[in-house]
Amino acid sequence: MAEKSFPMTSEGKAKLEAELKDLKLVKRPEVVNRIKVARSFGDLSENSEYDAAKDEQSHLEDRIKQVEEMLKYANVVDADSVAPDEVAIGKTVVFTEVGESDSEEYVIVGSDESDPLSGKISNDSPIAKALIGRKKGDTVTIETPGGKFDVVINDVHA
Repeated sequence: MAEKSFPMTSEGKAKLEAELKDLKLVKRPEVVNRIKVARSFGDLSENSEYDAAKDEQSHLEDRIKQVEEMLKYANVVDADSVAPDEVAIGKTVVFTEVGESDSEEYVIVGSDESDPLSGKISNDSPIAKALIGRKKGDTVTIETPGGKFDVVINDVHA
C-alpha cells in the first residue's frame, strides 16, 4: 500500500503547525470549559448549550486529527530543487490562454494552502496538474469541468 503524502510548501507546514498548536492549547480548553459550564445548567437531555459544545468539541477533535495526519505525512517540496523554469509546488506560474491577451498568475501550493482568491491554487486542481513539470514557453492543454483550453507558460519563478 502506498504511503500517504501531503505535498506542501514550508510556509504551509508552518501554518499547519501553528494551527495545531492553537487548536490544542487555546481552542480545546475553551470548548472543555464551555462543556463544563453547560453541564452546570442541569438536565443534559434538554440542554442546547451542552449539545452545541459537544458538537463543537467533535468538530475540533476531527480537525486536530486531520492536521496531525497531514503533518505526519507532510512532504515539504523544495521549489529550488527543480529547474528554475519548471512549474512545481511552491513556484509562481504566469500563463496566457491561447488567443487571449490577459495573463493569469498563480502560486501552486499544497491542497490545504489553496486560496484561489489570493492567487494560490492547489496542486490537485486541474490547472496545476496540467502545468506541473512543464516549462516556460510550453503550450499546455488544460482540461477542466468547463472544457479544454490551451495556455502558453510565460514565466515561472520562485
